[in-house]
Amino acid sequence: MQQNTQPIVKKLVLIGGGHSHAIVMKMFGTKPLPGIHLTLISAASKTAYSGMLPGHIAGFYSHDECHIDLQPLANFAQAQLCIDTVVALDLKNNKVLCASGLAVDFDVLSIDIGSTPATISVSGAAEYAIAAKPVSQLLEHWRELIEAVGKNPQEPISIAIAGGGAGGVELALSMRSRLHQILHQAQQPIQNLEIHLFQRGQELMPNYHQSVRHQLQQTLIEQGIKVHLGETVCKIAPITSKETKEVFEIKCESGLKVECNKIFWVTQASAPEWLKNAGLGTNKQGFILVEDTLQSQTHPQVFASGDIATMVNHPRPKAGVFAVRQGKPLFENLQRILLGKSLKPYKPQKQYLSLIGTGDKRAIATRGIITLPPHKLLWHYKDWIDRRFMERFRLE
Repeated sequence: MQQNTQPIVKKLVLIGGGHSHAIVMKMFGTKPLPGIHLTLISAASKTAYSGMLPGHIAGFYSHDECHIDLQPLANFAQAQLCIDTVVALDLKNNKVLCASGLAVDFDVLSIDIGSTPATISVSGAAEYAIAAKPVSQLLEHWRELIEAVGKNPQEPISIAIAGGGAGGVELALSMRSRLHQILHQAQQPIQNLEIHLFQRGQELMPNYHQSVRHQLQQTLIEQGIKVHLGETVCKIAPITSKETKEVFEIKCESGLKVECNKIFWVTQASAPEWLKNAGLGTNKQGFILVEDTLQSQTHPQVFASGDIATMVNHPRPKAGVFAVRQGKPLFENLQRILLGKSLKPYKPQKQYLSLIGTGDKRAIATRGIITLPPHKLLWHYKDWIDRRFMERFRLE
């Protein structure tokens, strides 16, 4: 009797088109695994690369240059791409439930959906502030803003950014750079622009060395950005008396009040409720707790990487560099679990090179206690690294 050599089909589902999953998809295309049905569920068909996003806001990169197109990547990996929003997980029956009503079965699940800024606790933030994520909405608001400034460059404009971590600082510098370009081209005074950066702590970028914090605070002040340290935003409300354009009042716990036209929200990251509701083991912020194998502590069929994951034994800041580094070990362990092999532990490095753009085609370099001040050569090095990363996903 002839033996059936047809491989057993197992279903691997990836939720989110983050950096780790983009690498996993590329590697599945390069090293396919027979008998695996691969599905990627993403809310958008293109995913932003965080390393180039500030440069895009500053006007240095086009939209396509800093976004990974998931459809060609899915084609390369022989995967099914579902453009949908996940709303729930049924971990008893191994199903992913989507907003469209679609239910996707899986044997192994991997989650790489990034994080969202926490806005719930602040009155008016959800209604009136523009969250840094999802990135597509941020960029849509930004496009509208620069178009409005381009049409009426003589109108004074005030922008506020809540959150003095790396994301908030880079956003402030990038926005300032682009708006200055527009005002300069229109021969309007740069005094027409005010940018306010609010940070609840007494220091910017608390996850970085003191030397980096000092350099960037100095750069912000030199570029005319008003830095409000030790100020916790507690309320945002529209001012209805001014009819010419949107005006909001930002109120801080100290009593400080600032009027502005747009508020961007880049505060401490949080996770969607459906993760906690699914029964996955999470920390207080809702991030999935994972072992060194990037496997959920509570559900061995679930993996997580990038910002949405917290490595129990090796906690690290929420930074794109770690999501990129997790791509290869995640791919290897997904293949191993599908083949019934033992998983390999992954230990992220403690020190890493961080290149932070200052919005003017210069960058600061930092690793451990060593920090190099803003320089054009450092920006060119960062630009080369970022372009080389994106080149991996140009498959058309």
